[in-house]
Amino acid sequence: MSNGGIHGAATELGGKAKPEVVAIIPARFGSTRFPGKVLASKTGKPLIQHVCEAAAKSRSLSRVIVATDDDSVLAAVRSFGGEAVMTRADHPNGTSRLAEAAAKLGLSPDALVVNVQGDEPEIEPAVIDAAVQALGNAPVATAASPMSDADAPNPNIVKVVVRQDGTALYFSRARIPHVRDASNASFGTALRHVGLYVYRRSFLDRYLTLAPTPLERSESLEQLRILEHGFTIAVAVLPKEVGYAGIDTPEQYEAFVRRVAEGRPEKSR
Repeated sequence: MSNGGIHGAATELGGKAKPEVVAIIPARFGSTRFPGKVLASKTGKPLIQHVCEAAAKSRSLSRVIVATDDDSVLAAVRSFGGEAVMTRADHPNGTSRLAEAAAKLGLSPDALVVNVQGDEPEIEPAVIDAAVQALGNAPVATAASPMSDADAPNPNIVKVVVRQDGTALYFSRARIPHVRDASNASFGTALRHVGLYVYRRSFLDRYLTLAPTPLERSESLEQLRILEHGFTIAVAVLPKEVGYAGIDTPEQYEAFVRRVAEGRPEKSR
């Protein structure tokens, strides 16, 4: 890994330059259930390094950058050759932190910014690529995957329903859609939202001007602010359920450490 940072595999296609596609990984040191998890290093690497290296395997990305409000995280990222930027500690949500980082980095208005979670060391590069490809003319894109029926009632699993044109109709912690008559169900498999976003750099600035909305507050889902203000979110519907999830607790981290030690392909779900 060079001192120039971690770079993805994105290239020019047919000699025509594509918009720069940059992953920004918000990485706060504080965590209610697992303080300091981004620097946990029982595998021989801090967790945030695993995240950076996994994201960099995406064919779409040209750069991978960590956005943090903690000096120790900044130092750790730079020590393994990664690129990092300091942000304020008082952001109300991850999108706000992303916007500050993009501004500090001087990204052009036509750049694409991929928000990768800082606690997902097993993120699948293909998910990043699918979300980038789905963006089209929308200001924002995300991903969704099939979901087991047993997961549908869980409020910690966000569900999404998608329009015929491939854009999000609604996100909810509730089970959606409700199937009144199973014999008439024609919508196919219920979809779980995969918490990865692709933003146009220009839209991040616009997002900061949008007031919080009633549905956003009710569901505690910041993406609803985008829909309630009339913007579209393109959705990449993946062919199968993703095999990874974020690490929220010390127990989940210990399971990850075991997978790394044993070289097993199983993911964190």
